[in-house]
Amino acid sequence: MATSAEQMRAWQGPALFSFGFRPFFLGGAVWVVFAMLVWILMLAGSVELPTRFDPVAWHAHEFLFGYLGAVLAGFLLTAVPNWTGRLPIVGWPLAALFALWCAGRIAILTAAVWPVGVAAGIDIAFPVVLGALILREIIAGRNWRNLIVLALLSVFTLANVLFHFEAMSDAYAPKGFGLRLGLATVVMMIAVIGGRIIPSFTRNWLAQNSDAAHPTPPMQRFDRIVILAGLGILSIWVALPAHVATGILLLVFTLFHTARLLRWQGHHTYSEALVFVLHAAYALIPLGALALGIEILLGQANQAAAQHVWMAGAIGAMTLAMMTRATRGHTGRTLAADKPTILIYLSVFGSVGLRYLAPSEPALITVSGILWIAAFGGFVLAYGPSLCRPKEARQT
Repeated sequence: MATSAEQMRAWQGPALFSFGFRPFFLGGAVWVVFAMLVWILMLAGSVELPTRFDPVAWHAHEFLFGYLGAVLAGFLLTAVPNWTGRLPIVGWPLAALFALWCAGRIAILTAAVWPVGVAAGIDIAFPVVLGALILREIIAGRNWRNLIVLALLSVFTLANVLFHFEAMSDAYAPKGFGLRLGLATVVMMIAVIGGRIIPSFTRNWLAQNSDAAHPTPPMQRFDRIVILAGLGILSIWVALPAHVATGILLLVFTLFHTARLLRWQGHHTYSEALVFVLHAAYALIPLGALALGIEILLGQANQAAAQHVWMAGAIGAMTLAMMTRATRGHTGRTLAADKPTILIYLSVFGSVGLRYLAPSEPALITVSGILWIAAFGGFVLAYGPSLCRPKEARQT
Protein backbone atom coordinates (compact mmCIF):
# COMPACT_ATOMS: atom_id res chain seq x y z
CA MET A 1 0.00 0.00 0.00
CA ALA A 2 1.27 3.48 -0.87
CA THR A 3 2.25 5.81 1.93
CA SER A 4 0.46 9.14 2.42
CA ALA A 5 3.38 10.96 0.80
CA GLU A 6 3.39 8.55 -2.17
CA GLN A 7 -0.36 8.91 -2.60
CA MET A 8 -0.10 12.70 -2.61
CA ARG A 9 2.80 12.61 -5.10
CA ALA A 10 0.78 10.29 -7.35
CA TRP A 11 -2.01 12.86 -7.61
CA GLN A 12 -1.55 14.63 -10.96
CA GLY A 13 -4.34 17.18 -10.55
CA PRO A 14 -4.28 20.59 -8.86
CA ALA A 15 -2.11 20.73 -5.73
CA LEU A 16 -5.11 22.28 -3.98
CA PHE A 17 -6.62 18.79 -3.70
CA SER A 18 -3.48 16.99 -2.55
CA PHE A 19 -4.40 17.23 1.17
CA GLY A 20 -7.56 18.04 3.11
CA PHE A 21 -6.44 21.27 4.73
CA ARG A 22 -5.69 22.97 1.40
CA PRO A 23 -9.12 23.51 -0.20
CA PHE A 24 -11.02 23.89 3.05
CA PHE A 25 -8.71 26.40 4.73
CA LEU A 26 -8.52 28.51 1.59
CA GLY A 27 -12.20 28.13 0.70
CA GLY A 28 -13.30 28.88 4.26
CA ALA A 29 -11.19 32.03 4.43
CA VAL A 30 -12.41 33.29 1.04
CA TRP A 31 -16.01 32.61 2.05
CA VAL A 32 -15.82 34.38 5.39
CA VAL A 33 -14.30 37.46 3.72
CA PHE A 34 -17.15 37.47 1.20
CA ALA A 35 -19.75 36.90 3.92
CA MET A 36 -18.44 39.76 6.05
CA LEU A 37 -18.35 42.12 3.08
CA VAL A 38 -21.96 41.20 2.25
CA TRP A 39 -22.93 41.67 5.91
CA ILE A 40 -21.48 45.19 5.98
CA LEU A 41 -23.39 46.03 2.79
CA MET A 42 -26.56 44.53 4.24
CA LEU A 43 -26.22 46.72 7.34
CA ALA A 44 -25.91 49.74 5.04
CA GLY A 45 -29.06 48.69 3.17
CA SER A 46 -27.16 48.22 -0.09
CA VAL A 47 -27.69 44.46 -0.54
CA GLU A 48 -30.61 42.09 -0.16
CA LEU A 49 -29.94 38.37 -0.51
CA PRO A 50 -32.29 35.80 -2.11
CA THR A 51 -32.10 33.63 1.02
CA ARG A 52 -34.84 32.39 3.34
CA PHE A 53 -32.85 33.50 6.39
CA ASP A 54 -33.26 36.96 7.83
CA PRO A 55 -30.01 38.99 7.56
CA VAL A 56 -28.81 38.30 11.11
CA ALA A 57 -29.61 34.59 10.80
CA TRP A 58 -27.69 34.32 7.52
CA HIS A 59 -24.71 36.15 9.04
CA ALA A 60 -24.66 33.90 12.12
CA HIS A 61 -25.24 30.66 10.20
CA GLU A 62 -22.63 31.25 7.54
CA PHE A 63 -19.94 31.99 10.08
CA LEU A 64 -20.73 29.30 12.64
CA PHE A 65 -21.88 26.48 10.37
CA GLY A 66 -20.57 27.58 6.96
CA TYR A 67 -17.06 28.88 7.57
CA LEU A 68 -16.38 26.75 10.61
CA GLY A 69 -17.66 23.64 8.87
CA ALA A 70 -14.92 24.12 6.26
CA VAL A 71 -12.18 24.65 8.84
CA LEU A 72 -13.28 21.59 10.82
CA ALA A 73 -13.17 19.53 7.63
CA GLY A 74 -9.70 20.79 6.81
CA PHE A 75 -8.45 20.04 10.31
CA LEU A 76 -10.05 16.59 10.60
CA LEU A 77 -9.07 15.41 7.11
CA THR A 78 -5.48 16.34 7.95
CA ALA A 79 -5.41 15.08 11.55
CA VAL A 80 -7.33 11.81 11.23
CA PRO A 81 -4.69 10.09 9.04
CA ASN A 82 -2.16 10.89 11.79
CA TRP A 83 -4.53 9.53 14.44
CA THR A 84 -5.40 6.32 12.58
CA GLY A 85 -2.30 5.63 10.47
CA ARG A 86 -4.52 5.37 7.39
CA LEU A 87 -4.24 7.17 4.06
CA PRO A 88 -5.68 10.67 3.69
CA ILE A 89 -8.53 11.53 1.34
CA VAL A 90 -6.97 13.23 -1.70
CA GLY A 91 -7.73 13.94 -5.34
CA TRP A 92 -11.21 13.76 -6.81
CA PRO A 93 -12.90 12.41 -3.64
CA LEU A 94 -11.52 15.43 -1.77
CA ALA A 95 -12.62 17.74 -4.60
CA ALA A 96 -16.12 16.23 -4.49
CA LEU A 97 -16.36 16.80 -0.72
CA PHE A 98 -15.22 20.39 -1.15
CA ALA A 99 -17.79 20.86 -3.94
CA LEU A 100 -20.49 19.64 -1.55
CA TRP A 101 -19.47 22.30 0.98
CA CYS A 102 -19.54 24.95 -1.77
CA ALA A 103 -22.99 23.74 -2.84
CA GLY A 104 -24.22 24.29 0.70
CA ARG A 105 -23.02 27.90 0.69
CA ILE A 106 -24.68 28.62 -2.66
CA ALA A 107 -27.87 26.84 -1.62
CA ILE A 108 -28.25 28.88 1.57
CA LEU A 109 -27.39 32.10 -0.25
CA THR A 110 -30.11 31.44 -2.87
CA ALA A 111 -32.56 29.48 -0.71
CA ALA A 112 -35.53 31.66 -1.65
CA VAL A 113 -35.48 30.33 -5.23
CA TRP A 114 -35.63 26.69 -4.09
CA PRO A 115 -38.54 24.75 -2.55
CA VAL A 116 -38.63 24.91 1.24
CA GLY A 117 -36.10 22.54 2.82
CA VAL A 118 -33.97 21.93 -0.29
CA ALA A 119 -31.23 24.39 0.70
CA ALA A 120 -31.21 23.07 4.27
CA GLY A 121 -30.84 19.49 2.99
CA ILE A 122 -27.88 20.40 0.76
CA ASP A 123 -26.24 22.32 3.60
CA ILE A 124 -26.64 19.51 6.14
CA ALA A 125 -25.45 16.86 3.68
CA PHE A 126 -21.87 18.10 3.99
CA PRO A 127 -21.30 17.52 7.74
CA VAL A 128 -23.19 14.22 7.50
CA VAL A 129 -20.87 12.95 4.74
CA LEU A 130 -17.83 14.30 6.57
CA GLY A 131 -18.90 12.55 9.77
CA ALA A 132 -19.42 9.28 7.91
CA LEU A 133 -15.91 9.50 6.44
CA ILE A 134 -14.38 10.23 9.84
CA LEU A 135 -16.31 7.33 11.43
CA ARG A 136 -15.08 4.97 8.71
CA GLU A 137 -11.48 5.99 9.36
CA ILE A 138 -11.78 5.70 13.15
CA ILE A 139 -13.34 2.24 12.91
CA ALA A 140 -10.81 1.02 10.33
CA GLY A 141 -7.92 2.40 12.36
CA ARG A 142 -9.45 1.28 15.71
CA ASN A 143 -8.71 4.77 17.02
CA TRP A 144 -11.44 4.76 19.68
CA ARG A 145 -9.99 7.58 21.79
CA ASN A 146 -10.95 10.10 19.11
CA LEU A 147 -14.61 9.11 19.04
CA ILE A 148 -15.14 12.16 21.27
CA VAL A 149 -14.22 14.40 18.33
CA LEU A 150 -16.75 12.58 16.13
CA ALA A 151 -19.37 12.91 18.88
CA LEU A 152 -18.78 16.67 19.01
CA LEU A 153 -19.06 16.87 15.22
CA SER A 154 -22.36 14.99 15.42
CA VAL A 155 -23.76 17.42 18.00
CA PHE A 156 -22.53 20.32 15.86
CA THR A 157 -24.45 18.85 12.90
CA LEU A 158 -27.56 18.45 15.07
CA ALA A 159 -27.24 22.11 16.07
CA ASN A 160 -27.21 23.06 12.39
CA VAL A 161 -30.39 21.04 11.84
CA LEU A 162 -32.05 22.80 14.78
CA PHE A 163 -30.97 26.20 13.46
CA HIS A 164 -32.66 25.44 10.13
CA PHE A 165 -35.78 24.15 11.89
CA GLU A 166 -36.05 27.27 14.04
CA ALA A 167 -35.57 29.52 11.02
CA MET A 168 -38.25 27.66 9.03
CA SER A 169 -40.59 27.81 12.03
CA ASP A 170 -40.41 31.62 12.03
CA ALA A 171 -38.46 31.58 15.30
CA TYR A 172 -35.58 34.03 15.68
CA ALA A 173 -32.78 31.54 15.02
CA PRO A 174 -29.87 33.85 16.04
CA LYS A 175 -31.18 33.69 19.62
CA GLY A 176 -32.35 30.11 19.37
CA PHE A 177 -31.39 26.76 20.81
CA GLY A 178 -29.55 25.66 17.64
CA LEU A 179 -27.10 28.56 17.66
CA ARG A 180 -26.31 28.17 21.37
CA LEU A 181 -25.86 24.42 20.99
CA GLY A 182 -23.56 24.90 18.01
CA LEU A 183 -21.52 27.56 19.77
CA ALA A 184 -21.26 25.55 22.99
CA THR A 185 -20.13 22.49 20.99
CA VAL A 186 -17.36 24.46 19.29
CA VAL A 187 -16.20 25.83 22.65
CA MET A 188 -15.94 22.21 23.81
CA MET A 189 -14.02 21.30 20.63
CA ILE A 190 -11.50 24.03 21.39
CA ALA A 191 -11.26 22.84 24.99
CA VAL A 192 -10.66 19.22 23.94
CA ILE A 193 -8.46 19.66 20.85
CA GLY A 194 -6.74 22.82 22.09
CA GLY A 195 -6.02 21.05 25.37
CA ARG A 196 -4.07 18.45 23.44
CA ILE A 197 -2.10 20.55 21.01
CA ILE A 198 -1.40 23.84 22.84
CA PRO A 199 0.70 22.38 25.67
CA SER A 200 2.43 20.02 23.22
CA PHE A 201 3.36 22.77 20.76
CA THR A 202 4.42 24.97 23.67
CA ARG A 203 6.63 22.27 25.17
CA ASN A 204 8.30 21.62 21.81
CA TRP A 205 9.00 25.31 21.22
CA LEU A 206 10.36 25.85 24.75
CA ALA A 207 12.64 22.83 24.39
CA GLN A 208 13.95 24.06 21.03
CA ASN A 209 14.71 27.44 22.58
CA SER A 210 16.33 25.99 25.73
CA ASP A 211 13.67 27.47 28.01
CA ALA A 212 13.47 25.68 31.36
CA ALA A 213 9.69 26.18 31.70
CA HIS A 214 7.63 22.99 31.71
CA PRO A 215 4.00 23.22 30.58
CA THR A 216 1.68 20.77 32.25
CA PRO A 217 1.30 17.76 29.89
CA PRO A 218 -1.99 17.41 28.00
CA MET A 219 -5.11 15.90 29.53
CA GLN A 220 -4.16 15.47 33.17
CA ARG A 221 -6.80 14.82 35.82
CA PHE A 222 -7.41 18.55 36.26
CA ASP A 223 -8.02 18.91 32.51
CA ARG A 224 -10.59 16.13 32.56
CA ILE A 225 -12.37 17.77 35.51
CA VAL A 226 -12.42 21.11 33.68
CA ILE A 227 -13.80 19.53 30.51
CA LEU A 228 -16.52 17.57 32.32
CA ALA A 229 -17.52 20.58 34.38
CA GLY A 230 -17.47 22.74 31.27
CA LEU A 231 -19.73 20.27 29.47
CA GLY A 232 -22.28 20.53 32.27
CA ILE A 233 -22.08 24.34 32.52
CA LEU A 234 -22.39 24.86 28.78
CA SER A 235 -25.35 22.48 28.67
CA ILE A 236 -27.07 24.59 31.31
CA TRP A 237 -26.31 27.76 29.34
CA VAL A 238 -27.79 26.22 26.18
CA ALA A 239 -30.99 25.33 28.06
CA LEU A 240 -31.25 28.35 30.40
CA PRO A 241 -29.31 31.22 28.84
CA ALA A 242 -30.77 33.96 31.06
CA HIS A 243 -30.97 32.23 34.46
CA VAL A 244 -29.01 33.73 37.37
CA ALA A 245 -27.58 30.30 38.24
CA THR A 246 -26.24 30.07 34.68
CA GLY A 247 -24.44 33.39 35.12
CA ILE A 248 -22.80 32.17 38.33
CA LEU A 249 -21.75 28.88 36.73
CA LEU A 250 -20.20 30.74 33.79
CA LEU A 251 -18.01 32.61 36.27
CA VAL A 252 -16.91 29.23 37.67
CA PHE A 253 -16.21 28.16 34.07
CA THR A 254 -14.03 31.26 33.72
CA LEU A 255 -11.94 30.36 36.75
CA PHE A 256 -11.46 26.74 35.65
CA HIS A 257 -10.28 27.59 32.14
CA THR A 258 -8.09 30.45 33.30
CA ALA A 259 -6.32 28.09 35.70
CA ARG A 260 -5.98 25.52 32.93
CA LEU A 261 -4.47 28.06 30.55
CA LEU A 262 -1.94 29.29 33.11
CA ARG A 263 -0.66 25.73 33.57
CA TRP A 264 0.53 25.76 29.93
CA GLN A 265 3.15 28.49 30.52
CA GLY A 266 2.13 30.57 27.54
CA HIS A 267 3.75 33.73 28.91
CA HIS A 268 7.13 32.17 28.05
CA THR A 269 6.26 32.14 24.33
CA TYR A 270 5.48 35.82 23.70
CA SER A 271 8.54 36.14 21.44
CA GLU A 272 7.07 33.69 18.91
CA ALA A 273 3.62 34.78 17.75
CA LEU A 274 2.90 31.43 16.06
CA VAL A 275 2.89 29.78 19.50
CA PHE A 276 1.73 32.67 21.69
CA VAL A 277 -1.38 33.22 19.56
CA LEU A 278 -2.66 29.78 20.56
CA HIS A 279 -2.66 30.84 24.21
CA ALA A 280 -4.17 34.25 23.38
CA ALA A 281 -6.95 32.60 21.37
CA TYR A 282 -7.69 30.08 24.12
CA ALA A 283 -7.85 32.95 26.64
CA LEU A 284 -10.99 34.13 24.83
CA ILE A 285 -12.76 30.99 26.10
CA PRO A 286 -12.73 32.12 29.76
CA LEU A 287 -13.10 35.77 28.72
CA GLY A 288 -16.22 34.92 26.72
CA ALA A 289 -17.67 33.03 29.68
CA LEU A 290 -16.88 36.00 31.92
CA ALA A 291 -18.60 38.43 29.54
CA LEU A 292 -21.67 36.21 29.28
CA GLY A 293 -21.82 35.58 33.01
CA ILE A 294 -21.66 39.29 33.83
CA GLU A 295 -24.28 40.04 31.16
CA ILE A 296 -26.67 37.50 32.70
CA LEU A 297 -26.10 38.61 36.29
CA LEU A 298 -26.69 42.25 35.34
CA GLY A 299 -29.98 41.27 33.76
CA GLN A 300 -29.05 42.37 30.25
CA ALA A 301 -31.33 40.77 27.67
CA ASN A 302 -28.95 41.18 24.71
CA GLN A 303 -26.04 38.75 24.96
CA ALA A 304 -24.90 39.21 21.35
CA ALA A 305 -21.76 41.24 22.12
CA ALA A 306 -20.68 38.82 24.83
CA GLN A 307 -21.33 35.81 22.57
CA HIS A 308 -19.09 37.38 19.93
CA VAL A 309 -16.14 36.98 22.30
CA TRP A 310 -16.62 33.25 21.63
CA MET A 311 -18.04 33.46 18.10
CA ALA A 312 -15.62 35.90 16.48
CA GLY A 313 -12.95 35.78 19.17
CA ALA A 314 -12.19 32.26 20.35
CA ILE A 315 -13.35 30.65 17.10
CA GLY A 316 -11.95 33.25 14.71
CA ALA A 317 -8.60 33.61 16.44
CA MET A 318 -8.12 29.89 17.13
CA THR A 319 -8.96 28.86 13.57
CA LEU A 320 -6.57 31.46 12.15
CA ALA A 321 -3.90 30.30 14.58
CA MET A 322 -4.32 26.69 13.50
CA MET A 323 -4.66 27.47 9.79
CA THR A 324 -1.48 29.54 9.70
CA ARG A 325 0.50 26.98 11.68
CA ALA A 326 -0.79 23.94 9.78
CA THR A 327 -0.28 25.61 6.41
CA ARG A 328 3.29 26.59 7.25
CA GLY A 329 4.09 23.14 8.58
CA HIS A 330 2.51 21.13 5.78
CA THR A 331 3.76 23.29 2.90
CA GLY A 332 7.41 23.41 3.97
CA ARG A 333 7.52 26.92 5.44
CA THR A 334 9.31 27.70 8.68
CA LEU A 335 7.29 27.39 11.88
CA ALA A 336 7.69 31.05 12.77
CA ALA A 337 5.33 33.96 12.26
CA ASP A 338 6.41 36.53 9.68
CA LYS A 339 5.14 40.12 9.54
CA PRO A 340 2.02 39.36 7.44
CA THR A 341 1.07 36.60 9.88
CA ILE A 342 1.45 38.91 12.88
CA LEU A 343 -0.74 41.51 11.12
CA ILE A 344 -3.35 38.80 10.54
CA TYR A 345 -3.40 38.02 14.27
CA LEU A 346 -3.54 41.68 15.32
CA SER A 347 -6.41 42.31 12.91
CA VAL A 348 -8.58 39.50 14.22
CA PHE A 349 -8.04 40.45 17.88
CA GLY A 350 -8.74 44.08 17.03
CA SER A 351 -11.94 43.03 15.28
CA VAL A 352 -13.12 41.12 18.34
CA GLY A 353 -12.38 43.98 20.72
CA LEU A 354 -14.30 46.50 18.61
CA ARG A 355 -17.24 44.13 18.15
CA TYR A 356 -17.54 43.76 21.92
CA LEU A 357 -17.64 47.56 22.30
CA ALA A 358 -20.13 48.02 19.45
CA PRO A 359 -23.31 48.24 21.61
CA SER A 360 -22.08 51.60 22.89
CA GLU A 361 -21.11 52.80 19.40
CA PRO A 362 -22.85 50.95 16.53
CA ALA A 363 -20.43 52.35 13.92
CA LEU A 364 -17.78 50.08 15.45
CA ILE A 365 -19.54 47.09 13.89
CA THR A 366 -18.42 48.26 10.46
CA VAL A 367 -14.86 48.97 11.62
CA SER A 368 -14.78 45.55 13.28
CA GLY A 369 -15.95 43.97 10.02
CA ILE A 370 -13.22 45.74 8.07
CA LEU A 371 -10.57 44.41 10.45
CA TRP A 372 -12.12 40.95 10.10
CA ILE A 373 -11.80 41.20 6.32
CA ALA A 374 -8.18 42.34 6.76
CA ALA A 375 -7.43 39.29 8.93
CA PHE A 376 -8.93 36.62 6.68
CA GLY A 377 -8.16 38.47 3.46
CA GLY A 378 -4.60 38.67 4.72
CA PHE A 379 -4.62 34.89 5.20
CA VAL A 380 -5.81 34.40 1.62
CA LEU A 381 -3.09 36.68 0.25
CA ALA A 382 -0.26 35.43 2.47
CA TYR A 383 -1.11 31.72 2.51
CA GLY A 384 -3.27 31.13 -0.55
CA PRO A 385 -0.29 30.68 -2.92
CA SER A 386 1.25 28.04 -0.63
CA LEU A 387 -2.07 26.20 -0.41
CA CYS A 388 -2.27 26.05 -4.20
CA ARG A 389 1.33 24.90 -4.79
CA PRO A 390 3.02 21.53 -4.13
CA LYS A 391 4.88 21.23 -0.85
CA GLU A 392 8.30 22.83 -0.83
CA ALA A 393 11.40 21.61 0.96
CA ARG A 394 11.34 22.99 4.52
CA GLN A 395 12.89 26.46 4.60
CA THR A 396 15.63 27.16 7.11
